[in-house]
Amino acid sequence: MNKKQKKTLIRIIVSALLMVVLFIAYKALGEEKINTDGAVVPGRIGEPVWFILYMIPYLIIGYDILKKAFKGILNRQVFDENFLMALATVGAIAIALVNRNGDYTEAVAVMLFYQTGELFQSYAVGRSRRNISDLMDIRPDSANLETDGDVISVDPDEVTIGSVIVVKPGEKIPIDGSVISGNSTLNTAALTGESIPREVTVDDEVISGCINMTGVLRIRTTKEFGESTVSKILDLVENSSSKKSRSENFISRFARYYTPAVCLGALALAVIPPLVMLVSGHDPMWGSWIYRALTFLVISCPCALVISIPLSFFAGIGGASRAGILIKGSNYLESASKIKTVAMDKTGTMTKGVFEVGSIHKSCIDNDRLLEIAAHAECYSSHPIAGSIRRAYQSGMLWRVDVVTGEAFPIPREDSADDSDQRIINKSRVGSVEEIGGNGVMADVDGMKVAIGNSKLMAGLNIEVPDCHHDGTVVHVAIDGKYSGHIVISDVIKPTAAEAVRQMHRSGVTKTVMLTGDARNVADSVAAQIGIDEVLSELLPGDKVSAVEELLAKKDKNDVLAFVGDGINDAPVLSRADIGIAMGALGSDAAIEAADIVLMDDDPLKISKVIKIARKCMRIVYENIYFAIGIKLLCLLLGAVGIANMWLAIFADVGVMVIAVLNAIRALRVKNI
Repeated sequence: MNKKQKKTLIRIIVSALLMVVLFIAYKALGEEKINTDGAVVPGRIGEPVWFILYMIPYLIIGYDILKKAFKGILNRQVFDENFLMALATVGAIAIALVNRNGDYTEAVAVMLFYQTGELFQSYAVGRSRRNISDLMDIRPDSANLETDGDVISVDPDEVTIGSVIVVKPGEKIPIDGSVISGNSTLNTAALTGESIPREVTVDDEVISGCINMTGVLRIRTTKEFGESTVSKILDLVENSSSKKSRSENFISRFARYYTPAVCLGALALAVIPPLVMLVSGHDPMWGSWIYRALTFLVISCPCALVISIPLSFFAGIGGASRAGILIKGSNYLESASKIKTVAMDKTGTMTKGVFEVGSIHKSCIDNDRLLEIAAHAECYSSHPIAGSIRRAYQSGMLWRVDVVTGEAFPIPREDSADDSDQRIINKSRVGSVEEIGGNGVMADVDGMKVAIGNSKLMAGLNIEVPDCHHDGTVVHVAIDGKYSGHIVISDVIKPTAAEAVRQMHRSGVTKTVMLTGDARNVADSVAAQIGIDEVLSELLPGDKVSAVEELLAKKDKNDVLAFVGDGINDAPVLSRADIGIAMGALGSDAAIEAADIVLMDDDPLKISKVIKIARKCMRIVYENIYFAIGIKLLCLLLGAVGIANMWLAIFADVGVMVIAVLNAIRALRVKNI
């Protein structure tokens, strides 16, 4: 508990004790009694004294409510729960004064119940906020700045771009940067929700918020603290409540019209029935009807709705943050619960976006020898395909050869080799190198004339190439003017991609669409392997926007279309879709800016998790709406006909609020979704 909550608790205890003592004392000394002769014996202490005594516990427990109600009247913001509680309890005191019975217990008890409920609500909301703060406790308090050979601890805001910071084992990386010395493993769980550590070494980019687990790292900063990943993430979570959902806006509008309506209803209940009874010649029973009207006011407080609905969304967003999913506002959380169509990019979303050697075909020499020659010929090239050939050779991979076709397929390195199998490219074996822009490379390797590139390069050398029936980028190799074989380079499908598509369909997604700039055969092959419903290939960035607009035009009005991309190349499409989800956007400024929802790792399974978290949150929201309104209407009816007294009214109101708040906090639990 914080200081304010402790102070309120002390006030509740003191007021409750005084109320009990006064109630017992009133029964003994203040209440009128009838003696054995049938005569009325007045109490030994008169009514004015009891009024003064009862005002002590009433003001102890209710002075802040009365103060807020008075300020609301001055600010012309009359109709809130403080006004309703003040009016109801002052009215109860007035009835006791008119009846001159000296018993003001009910007014004190009503205020006591209300403050108890408010204390519980404050504690529950505070605890949920602390839970979210703990889950996102990634903001570092200091940075170890290296200056003139010394290391000093400074505020991260004081560190400029290009400075060198030292991060020891167990410390959080305070600012984004690049490793200039040291090797270590990083715990990224606070950012991605995943417990698998990430290996980093010299020249690797690292982002703030990760925990350094093993070695000492020296990092050259590339951003200021305010622009670092950790600051942007926390800013997103803290400001997510500013973008309200339709449900929250409904509750705000509901409360704005509901409160004046019930005040007018209470006034009508206090005046109209007595006037009708008076005109008809009956006892108007003003006191009884005014009491019912005051009870009606107490019951009408919309606390459960006003508190629990925003809390449900806040808890849902916080629970998603724990799972490495950043949702920019409750409006996006509500929309995510209605996703029926998911359009997605291929490269970097459903595939790793890293080209690897997939197979070697039609090789006239040993497969290892072909790969060795190709790797040396490409040793000076910066092209991604050249890099994939070099990595394949250096890894020392083994090959599985199809005895029928003679095609060779790599065996995954972890199953076939250890570090002793690593190979080194010896550039001294390479003579002249000529890079043919857009076609390939001509190089001298071990005295041989090697040509490596696409079919256009081979055609220019008058070398005939065979057709390749495998999907991917085909790199042909010719040695001394003779065709020697070709290497197929392909993007690798993520291990969880197929399961991710299945989970999307289980989550209620009715249509999955792949939008990619890749060739049709490559796109169709990937889509078939992971179970995508529809494929649109060979698209330029502008074509993707047009394709999404066509999908938006075809979908049902109440359905939501989400686009999932890498957040860098797909920014226009992310902005155009109903919901933009950035995939694998760890540290990507473009992703955080363009997308409505950011997945902090590259696991496509998180797409279905977003939908499930959103639907659980919305289920809790509607449970609270139906429960609170249903109980409220029932109690209002009972109060109007005189069945519910004020004690029952406040107990029902506080009880509904407590149950709704407890239900809202369930949205924090997303681990098993």
